[in-house]
Amino acid sequence: MEIVAENAAMLSNYEVYSLLSDLQAKSSGRKKPNKSQQNLATISYEAVKYLEKTPCKDQTPEIIGDFMKKLEPFKLTKSEKLQLLNHRPTSAVEIQLMIEESEERLTEDQIEQLIDISRSLPGEDEEEDEQMEADTGEQQEAGE
Repeated sequence: MEIVAENAAMLSNYEVYSLLSDLQAKSSGRKKPNKSQQNLATISYEAVKYLEKTPCKDQTPEIIGDFMKKLEPFKLTKSEKLQLLNHRPTSAVEIQLMIEESEERLTEDQIEQLIDISRSLPGEDEEEDEQMEADTGEQQEAGE
């Protein structure tokens, strides 16, 4: 196999999740796969299983489009935007790891704005907040 165009397109976790989920839905009910198809099916299954535990399962093309529009004023590269979408940074340190030369390119206010924008995405943060509230309530009840 020959690589024709390296890095022709970068996919978000949502796009990979959607693609693999669609492929799995289409392939169910077919005759028994051969050995190479079986290996591919295993890899696809494991990837979908992992991605279901990430915030990408709650994203939609509209949410992603809105997110990308909010990032336009920051003059980020495509790969930096994709990393912010997939990893959803919650601290300035994480942003420094994802955005090249962020100290020179972004102010502290812009970094905080990026963190707020990434927190605005639906998904895990809401579940984590609910879990933290539940854990706090259990600890208070146990302390009484």
